[in-house]
Amino acid sequence: MVNKKVTCRSLLQKRALLLIGYTFLGLLPAFVSVANAQTNQTRKKVIVQNTKPVGFKDTAAKGASKSNSLNPALFQRKDPNEVDLDSASNLDYRIVQGCLRRSFNEDNLPASVGIDNRQFSEFFKTQTKTFFDRMRGDCIPYAAAFGSRNRFDSLSIMNGPIQDSKTEVWTFTPSAFGGFLIQQDYLKNESKNLTELRIPLRDVLYDPRKVGDLLPVELVWELNSLIKQIYPEENNSLENTNSIVRLIVDFGDRERWAQIWATEIIDPANKEVFASAYWVDRNDIPGGFFTGSGESLERSFWTNPLSYRRISRGVGSVRASSKRPSSNASAAPTQQPKQRYRTHMGIDYAAPTGTPIFSVANGKVAHLGYSGAFGNLIILEHPGNYHTYYAHLSNYNVELAVGNEVRRGLEIGYVGSTGRSTGPHLHFELRKNGIYIDPYGIKTQLDLWSMRNNESGQLTREILLLGSPIKSN
Repeated sequence: MVNKKVTCRSLLQKRALLLIGYTFLGLLPAFVSVANAQTNQTRKKVIVQNTKPVGFKDTAAKGASKSNSLNPALFQRKDPNEVDLDSASNLDYRIVQGCLRRSFNEDNLPASVGIDNRQFSEFFKTQTKTFFDRMRGDCIPYAAAFGSRNRFDSLSIMNGPIQDSKTEVWTFTPSAFGGFLIQQDYLKNESKNLTELRIPLRDVLYDPRKVGDLLPVELVWELNSLIKQIYPEENNSLENTNSIVRLIVDFGDRERWAQIWATEIIDPANKEVFASAYWVDRNDIPGGFFTGSGESLERSFWTNPLSYRRISRGVGSVRASSKRPSSNASAAPTQQPKQRYRTHMGIDYAAPTGTPIFSVANGKVAHLGYSGAFGNLIILEHPGNYHTYYAHLSNYNVELAVGNEVRRGLEIGYVGSTGRSTGPHLHFELRKNGIYIDPYGIKTQLDLWSMRNNESGQLTREILLLGSPIKSN
């Protein structure tokens, strides 16, 4: 069956509402009016007009049931101590960026930005002679990434602080086989599927309906969660200013999800960037957001299935039975039975019945239906042998079926009190290889939440290509 991507509203109508959107870096026609927004766009999209959610692909076979036959492997309770969370992650990962003033010794740039690697310095000097011949402006934008013990991970440089059709970025990374690799990217190629939007910060924080007129519904949830994480606490009154959120968005098509690739909170008057975040795409595990300084934002996304939430219970022990001893005074005295306990694996989020529940990452519906103590349960399967569990639901998104692919931020169900539940709440679990992981555990470090050794080049290049022009040092 051919994969379908479906929309919750006509995408043609959505385009008409994008007149406040800005052309990405001047490389796409501007949205001047409603009519122009509909007719002058250069991005070609497949328009599928029906009422299903945007973040949903119907890959279920014809006649598939709304509930699957129970897969025992999805319901086994394994010892959390058995899971191996070791990964090739950079826990001390950091990024430095700036615009280095030009000089006669441009080939000494690596040492100037803190890269202490003689072999790389020689390689850089021999490879960049033609690059510096195409420089424009008075400084060289750069973004350099370092791992633990100040290990060089990647370096991206741009041919001047000007973003237009002649902008190019070179990215250097160590090779797994020794030596170094170079990747050359051109802004004119990157911008083909991208659109720049500028939205008042106060609307993102407090008026999701206005943002919903510009973005697919699942991106509204994602953007709100993202901004709340990078919002600088020391500037907690920014929403009362003219601060804006600058977005670089791919609206997607039938074959790929819509995606926010870059976001910044900026002052439009002096163009100061208060905070920023960028998307890093991955093949073997779900992608993730990282700040412009290299900090991962993913742990919060993977523990944020509700817009409204209050944690009522975490991992621990609960009584296995609620039976009480008989209160008959004439009964012969008996020894008080020893209370039995069972392990409570999962996080309980207290919320009113009907509160929407969102998928925390892209995945596929592995189970949808009633399951004993879980009550109404949805299980999503994610790349990397991860599963997320959403239990005690009052109802499901009526469009979902087993086998559907769903995007992060899709509304998949609603808080309830079905199964073994003492009140309305969401029971949420994260498992890897069938073994429960405490996402709030201090020592829990997953490859989902860290920059892996071979990924930093993607982030440094996006900082230069998609971020606001970097000011001179």
